[in-house]
This record gives sequence, structure tokens and C-alpha cells, in this order.
Amino acid sequence: MKEDLISIAKILNFHGIKGEAKLGFTKGKENQIENLNIVFVKKDNAFKQLKVKSVRFHKHFAIIKFEEFKTVNDVEEYKGCDIYISKKEVENNLSENEYLINDLIGMEVYDEDGCNIGTITAVGENLAGSILSVKDNNNKEHLVPFVKDLVPVVDIKNGKIVINNIEGLIN
Repeated sequence: MKEDLISIAKILNFHGIKGEAKLGFTKGKENQIENLNIVFVKKDNAFKQLKVKSVRFHKHFAIIKFEEFKTVNDVEEYKGCDIYISKKEVENNLSENEYLINDLIGMEVYDEDGCNIGTITAVGENLAGSILSVKDNNNKEHLVPFVKDLVPVVDIKNGKIVINNIEGLIN
């Protein structure tokens, strides 16, 4: 079951005294959080299904009431635990040109002429956006900004990414 689930948030603390949970999540994913119905919480390598009763936002956090949590103590028991949803649900809510990090890692990277450059080993973030870490065929790491001008083709189905290897990007 855990292979089908993706972490989308973390229970940071309780909120109030009626069993509401304060969740941290990735900025920009409010719509996904707002539309949750069923989630899973992982504790001690076991998953427990939770039904979402209500969602609201306060500052940069989601305040969620789960049907199973009645008191502060119920939330406190799961403080620090990740919240998961099905991978299919995440995939169905991805925008065009939006990808799951796990799907990108391990993909083969080619230049625009079809020559194999290397493999994606990691995906990072900075203030400007996402960065692909590409290990070339000589085991050297290169950082490639994950923008359409430099990465015009992402073929998840075939495990292939094409980059516009401008001068100085990957030597």
C-alpha cells in the first residue's frame, strides 16, 4: 500500500481544543489540501485512514478537522506524522508541465541531437524554481534549471528528458 501513497503534508500540532490539526504543506497546494476527503497518517510504520471533516487556512497552515480526532490528545498522538494521499489522486491534480519528483529521478537525459548526457539524480528548489541534478556519463554532477526553454521535453512514459544543452550548461 505505501508504494501507492505520497506524502503531502505533516501534522505540526493541534489547533484549539476540539481536535483540529495544524498541518504544514507546500505553498501553492492549497487547492489540493482544500479538496481532501480521505487521507492516511503514518505512525510507527503503519498507516491509518482518516476522513476529512473540514479544512480551513490560517496564515500559512491548513487547519483540518478529522472525524477520528475528537480531542487535543488525539491530535497530539500523531504530532510530527506525515499525511499521505494516493499517488493517483496527486497525478490527477497535476497541472500541465507539473511532475512528481519521484517520477523524474532516474530518468535518462538527452540533448536535442539525441545524445545521452546522463541521468537525473535529484530535484531541488531555490527561489527561482526547480533545479534538476544531472549526473553525466563521467559521474560529474550538473545543475540544470527546470524551465521550458532549457528542458523542452519531459516524457515520463518513456523515462526520457531532453535538454537544450546551451554552451556552459553541461560540458
